[in-house]
Amino acid sequence: MTPERPELTATPRNKGVDEAVAAARRVIAALLHAGDRSAAEMSTMADRLNAVADHLEEHAPAVEERMIDMWRGEGVTRHDPVTGPENALAPPLHLHGRQDGSIEGVVVLGMPYQGPPGYVHGGVSALLLDHTLGVANHWAGPSGMTAELTLRYHRPTPLFESLTVTGRQVSVDGRKIRTVGTISAGGEVVVSAEGLFIDKQLPRPR
Repeated sequence: MTPERPELTATPRNKGVDEAVAAARRVIAALLHAGDRSAAEMSTMADRLNAVADHLEEHAPAVEERMIDMWRGEGVTRHDPVTGPENALAPPLHLHGRQDGSIEGVVVLGMPYQGPPGYVHGGVSALLLDHTLGVANHWAGPSGMTAELTLRYHRPTPLFESLTVTGRQVSVDGRKIRTVGTISAGGEVVVSAEGLFIDKQLPRPR
């Protein structure tokens, strides 16, 4: 009998929030690089963006309330910087589980994630893999916190191309969980990772 798997995609809570965050991603990408615009034009743009930020900050709940709301329930969170549709820093990467116990997702990264010219920043690759390995543990069974993450950069990771990100739990020894993952472009592995996780959970804000 196949064990019941957890959800990897959070149920949308507020379509308007997701749409607003998607718009913010467009703004972030468009601002890189807006250097050929006039100072006057960009100052006007800054005023408009600050007005939006002022409105949002004025109506935002206290930080403590927001933390409780973010961690409400036991399912997948929607605010993390990799897969979170409510986080403008997230690409976002959409992960799905496979029957063999692994997970996979496809993402295209643009200029906000650039390191070397035309390629993804190595730290961004590490962020994607750290999160994906953690989700792979959640999908497979025992999960926990990252203790070690070892990455090998096989070749530069291109921007503006479909990247396939995978993760798979390979062993559990007491509280020690070992997981592996890859980022591939054009069918070739560009980054591979091995992670050691410790079966430990921090309490959620209440």
